[in-house]
Amino acid sequence: MRLLVIEDDPDLNRQLVTALSDAGYAVDTAPDGEEGHFLGDTETYDVVILDLGLPKMDGISVLEQWRRDDRKMPVLILTARDRWSDKVAGMDAGADDYVAKPFHMEEILARVRALLRRSAGHAKSEIECGPLALDTKSTRVTVDGTAVKLTSLEYRLLAYLMHHRGRVVSRTELVEHLYDQDFDRDSNTIEVFVGRLRKKIPAEFIATVRGLGYCLVNPEDEH
Repeated sequence: MRLLVIEDDPDLNRQLVTALSDAGYAVDTAPDGEEGHFLGDTETYDVVILDLGLPKMDGISVLEQWRRDDRKMPVLILTARDRWSDKVAGMDAGADDYVAKPFHMEEILARVRALLRRSAGHAKSEIECGPLALDTKSTRVTVDGTAVKLTSLEYRLLAYLMHHRGRVVSRTELVEHLYDQDFDRDSNTIEVFVGRLRKKIPAEFIATVRGLGYCLVNPEDEH
Protein backbone atom coordinates (compact mmCIF):
# COMPACT_ATOMS: atom_id res chain seq x y z
CA MET A 1 0.00 0.00 0.00
CA ARG A 2 1.28 3.44 -0.96
CA LEU A 3 0.60 6.57 1.11
CA LEU A 4 1.23 10.29 0.71
CA VAL A 5 2.00 12.53 3.70
CA ILE A 6 1.56 16.30 3.17
CA GLU A 7 2.81 18.10 6.27
CA ASP A 8 4.95 21.25 6.51
CA ASP A 9 6.31 20.62 10.01
CA PRO A 10 9.57 18.74 9.23
CA ASP A 11 9.69 16.89 12.56
CA LEU A 12 6.08 15.71 12.36
CA ASN A 13 6.52 14.86 8.68
CA ARG A 14 9.53 12.70 9.54
CA GLN A 15 7.73 11.03 12.45
CA LEU A 16 4.75 10.16 10.27
CA VAL A 17 6.93 8.76 7.48
CA THR A 18 8.94 6.67 9.95
CA ALA A 19 5.87 5.23 11.68
CA LEU A 20 4.09 4.44 8.41
CA SER A 21 7.19 2.94 6.82
CA ASP A 22 7.76 0.78 9.91
CA ALA A 23 4.15 -0.39 9.56
CA GLY A 24 4.92 -1.71 6.08
CA TYR A 25 3.69 1.10 3.82
CA ALA A 26 5.45 2.79 0.92
CA VAL A 27 5.40 6.50 1.74
CA ASP A 28 5.88 9.64 -0.34
CA THR A 29 5.99 13.06 1.28
CA ALA A 30 5.45 16.73 0.43
CA PRO A 31 6.27 19.83 2.53
CA ASP A 32 3.65 22.18 1.07
CA GLY A 33 0.26 22.25 -0.63
CA GLU A 34 1.48 22.85 -4.17
CA GLU A 35 3.81 19.86 -4.25
CA GLY A 36 1.28 17.73 -2.38
CA HIS A 37 -1.47 18.59 -4.85
CA PHE A 38 0.82 17.78 -7.78
CA LEU A 39 1.77 14.37 -6.35
CA GLY A 40 -1.84 13.49 -5.54
CA ASP A 41 -2.86 14.56 -9.03
CA THR A 42 -0.17 12.65 -10.92
CA GLU A 43 0.62 9.60 -8.74
CA THR A 44 -1.53 6.80 -7.33
CA TYR A 45 -2.11 6.55 -3.57
CA ASP A 46 -4.19 4.30 -1.33
CA VAL A 47 -4.49 6.95 1.43
CA VAL A 48 -3.37 10.58 1.75
CA ILE A 49 -2.62 12.23 5.11
CA LEU A 50 -3.20 15.95 4.58
CA ASP A 51 -2.45 18.80 6.97
CA LEU A 52 -4.83 21.74 6.52
CA GLY A 53 -2.45 24.57 7.48
CA LEU A 54 -0.01 24.32 4.58
CA PRO A 55 2.13 26.95 2.83
CA LYS A 56 1.68 27.82 -0.87
CA MET A 57 -1.72 26.07 -1.07
CA ASP A 58 -3.88 25.28 1.95
CA GLY A 59 -5.15 21.77 2.61
CA ILE A 60 -8.82 22.58 1.93
CA SER A 61 -7.95 23.97 -1.52
CA VAL A 62 -5.80 20.92 -2.28
CA LEU A 63 -8.63 18.57 -1.32
CA GLU A 64 -11.33 20.51 -3.15
CA GLN A 65 -9.26 20.54 -6.35
CA TRP A 66 -8.64 16.78 -6.13
CA ARG A 67 -12.33 16.07 -5.71
CA ARG A 68 -13.23 18.40 -8.60
CA ASP A 69 -10.77 16.43 -10.71
CA ASP A 70 -12.43 13.20 -9.56
CA ARG A 71 -9.45 11.99 -7.50
CA LYS A 72 -11.09 9.47 -5.18
CA MET A 73 -8.32 8.26 -2.86
CA PRO A 74 -9.24 8.30 0.85
CA VAL A 75 -7.97 11.43 2.64
CA LEU A 76 -7.24 11.74 6.34
CA ILE A 77 -6.94 15.40 7.38
CA LEU A 78 -4.89 16.74 10.30
CA THR A 79 -6.50 19.64 12.16
CA ALA A 80 -5.80 21.86 15.16
CA ARG A 81 -7.68 20.52 18.17
CA ASP A 82 -9.54 23.78 18.91
CA ARG A 83 -10.64 24.47 15.33
CA TRP A 84 -13.88 22.53 14.95
CA SER A 85 -14.72 24.65 11.92
CA ASP A 86 -11.66 23.21 10.13
CA LYS A 87 -12.96 19.70 10.72
CA VAL A 88 -16.35 20.61 9.24
CA ALA A 89 -14.75 22.38 6.27
CA GLY A 90 -12.43 19.41 5.67
CA MET A 91 -15.22 16.84 5.72
CA ASP A 92 -17.40 19.02 3.47
CA ALA A 93 -14.47 19.38 1.05
CA GLY A 94 -14.31 15.60 0.65
CA ALA A 95 -12.17 14.26 3.51
CA ASP A 96 -12.92 10.75 4.75
CA ASP A 97 -11.66 11.17 8.32
CA TYR A 98 -9.75 13.56 10.55
CA VAL A 99 -7.33 13.54 13.47
CA ALA A 100 -6.80 16.51 15.78
CA LYS A 101 -3.28 17.59 16.76
CA PRO A 102 -1.53 16.63 18.94
CA PHE A 103 -2.21 12.95 18.34
CA HIS A 104 -0.78 9.55 19.17
CA MET A 105 0.85 7.84 16.19
CA GLU A 106 -1.12 4.66 16.94
CA GLU A 107 -4.32 6.58 16.21
CA ILE A 108 -3.00 7.61 12.79
CA LEU A 109 -2.05 4.00 12.03
CA ALA A 110 -5.46 2.71 13.14
CA ARG A 111 -7.33 5.29 11.05
CA VAL A 112 -5.19 4.53 8.00
CA ARG A 113 -5.95 0.81 8.39
CA ALA A 114 -9.65 1.60 8.68
CA LEU A 115 -9.62 3.76 5.53
CA LEU A 116 -7.80 1.04 3.59
CA ARG A 117 -10.31 -1.58 4.78
CA ARG A 118 -13.34 0.53 3.94
CA SER A 119 -12.06 1.51 0.49
CA ALA A 120 -11.58 -2.17 -0.33
CA GLY A 121 -14.90 -3.25 1.23
CA HIS A 122 -13.54 -5.07 4.29
CA ALA A 123 -15.02 -4.68 7.78
CA LYS A 124 -12.38 -6.44 9.91
CA SER A 125 -8.66 -5.96 10.43
CA GLU A 126 -8.08 -9.61 9.49
CA ILE A 127 -8.61 -10.48 5.83
CA GLU A 128 -9.07 -14.15 5.02
CA CYS A 129 -8.92 -16.24 1.89
CA GLY A 130 -9.53 -19.85 2.87
CA PRO A 131 -6.63 -20.94 5.10
CA LEU A 132 -4.66 -17.80 4.22
CA ALA A 133 -5.09 -14.89 6.65
CA LEU A 134 -3.52 -11.44 6.86
CA ASP A 135 -3.91 -9.25 9.97
CA THR A 136 -3.53 -5.61 8.92
CA LYS A 137 -3.04 -4.50 12.53
CA SER A 138 -0.15 -6.79 13.41
CA THR A 139 1.03 -7.32 9.78
CA ARG A 140 0.96 -11.05 10.57
CA VAL A 141 0.34 -13.56 7.80
CA THR A 142 -0.69 -17.14 8.55
CA VAL A 143 -1.57 -20.27 6.59
CA ASP A 144 -3.74 -22.69 8.57
CA GLY A 145 -2.74 -20.76 11.69
CA THR A 146 1.00 -21.10 11.06
CA ALA A 147 2.89 -17.81 10.75
CA VAL A 148 4.58 -17.02 7.43
CA LYS A 149 7.66 -14.79 7.46
CA LEU A 150 7.64 -12.21 4.67
CA THR A 151 9.88 -9.31 3.70
CA SER A 152 8.40 -5.80 3.64
CA LEU A 153 7.82 -5.82 -0.13
CA GLU A 154 6.43 -9.36 -0.09
CA TYR A 155 3.98 -8.28 2.61
CA ARG A 156 2.94 -5.16 0.66
CA LEU A 157 2.30 -7.25 -2.45
CA LEU A 158 0.26 -9.86 -0.60
CA ALA A 159 -1.65 -7.18 1.34
CA TYR A 160 -2.63 -5.39 -1.86
CA LEU A 161 -3.80 -8.61 -3.49
CA MET A 162 -5.68 -9.62 -0.31
CA HIS A 163 -7.43 -6.25 -0.08
CA HIS A 164 -8.51 -6.70 -3.71
CA ARG A 165 -9.23 -10.42 -3.56
CA GLY A 166 -10.98 -11.80 -6.64
CA ARG A 167 -10.03 -8.85 -8.86
CA VAL A 168 -7.34 -9.05 -11.52
CA VAL A 169 -4.59 -6.57 -10.65
CA SER A 170 -2.19 -5.52 -13.41
CA ARG A 171 1.57 -5.35 -12.94
CA THR A 172 1.38 -1.61 -13.58
CA GLU A 173 -1.14 -1.14 -10.78
CA LEU A 174 1.02 -3.16 -8.41
CA VAL A 175 4.08 -1.05 -9.26
CA GLU A 176 2.08 2.14 -8.63
CA HIS A 177 0.85 0.96 -5.22
CA LEU A 178 3.86 -0.91 -3.83
CA TYR A 179 6.78 1.44 -4.40
CA ASP A 180 7.43 4.96 -3.20
CA GLN A 181 8.33 7.73 -5.62
CA ASP A 182 12.08 7.32 -5.26
CA PHE A 183 12.13 3.55 -5.82
CA ASP A 184 13.56 2.31 -9.12
CA ARG A 185 10.28 0.93 -10.38
CA ASP A 186 10.37 -1.98 -12.76
CA SER A 187 7.31 -4.13 -13.45
CA ASN A 188 9.59 -7.13 -13.99
CA THR A 189 10.45 -7.13 -10.29
CA ILE A 190 6.78 -7.85 -9.54
CA GLU A 191 7.21 -11.28 -11.12
CA VAL A 192 10.18 -11.90 -8.83
CA PHE A 193 8.18 -11.05 -5.71
CA VAL A 194 5.20 -13.11 -6.88
CA GLY A 195 7.58 -16.04 -7.35
CA ARG A 196 8.92 -15.60 -3.82
CA LEU A 197 5.42 -15.37 -2.36
CA ARG A 198 4.36 -18.57 -4.11
CA LYS A 199 7.15 -20.38 -2.28
CA LYS A 200 5.90 -19.14 1.10
CA ILE A 201 2.13 -19.53 0.71
CA PRO A 202 0.21 -22.11 -1.36
CA ALA A 203 1.22 -21.16 -4.90
CA GLU A 204 -2.26 -21.69 -6.33
CA PHE A 205 -3.64 -18.76 -4.32
CA ILE A 206 -1.97 -16.27 -6.68
CA ALA A 207 -3.34 -16.91 -10.14
CA THR A 208 -1.63 -15.48 -13.22
CA VAL A 209 -4.12 -14.06 -15.71
CA ARG A 210 -2.12 -14.08 -18.92
CA GLY A 211 -1.67 -10.62 -20.41
CA LEU A 212 -3.57 -8.94 -17.57
CA GLY A 213 -1.87 -9.54 -14.22
CA TYR A 214 -2.53 -11.45 -11.01
CA CYS A 215 -5.55 -12.39 -8.95
CA LEU A 216 -5.77 -13.72 -5.39
CA VAL A 217 -8.15 -16.67 -5.29
CA ASN A 218 -9.19 -19.47 -2.99
CA PRO A 219 -8.82 -22.66 -5.07
CA GLU A 220 -11.48 -24.34 -2.92
CA ASP A 221 -14.06 -21.85 -4.23
CA GLU A 222 -13.61 -23.32 -7.69
CA HIS A 223 -14.75 -26.79 -6.63
